[in-house]
Amino acid sequence: MSTIQRVSSGAQWEEIVGYSRAIKVGNVIEIAGTTAIDEQGQVVGKGDPYAQTRYIIEKAQKALLELNAGLHHVIRTRMYVTDITQWEAIGRAHGDFFHTIKPVSTMVEVKQLIHPDLLVEMEFSALTS
Repeated sequence: MSTIQRVSSGAQWEEIVGYSRAIKVGNVIEIAGTTAIDEQGQVVGKGDPYAQTRYIIEKAQKALLELNAGLHHVIRTRMYVTDITQWEAIGRAHGDFFHTIKPVSTMVEVKQLIHPDLLVEMEFSALTS
């Protein structure tokens, strides 16, 4: 059986709900739904879906680095957004990081996220060699 490596971002919900920011099993990495909440529990980029998306991807990148991987290992992204009409700003931020990597991607509109100021939540799947 493969060893399981877990990464925590220190988010308050990780202990309350009982989940890890990221898990690596063998060469597969899964990153949990990630939002633009900083280490102090504050929303980053309030009202700005572009800024929130950038922050989320940077947060995921940190988790990947802890697992000896990088954004170039990402094969899938899933974006949950509260206002699909903001897709261009969210997509532009996604493209800033994944323009040449080109993972498969999904963007869907949801009614709301865990905090009313959150506009985007993302999940990531990665595959290392």
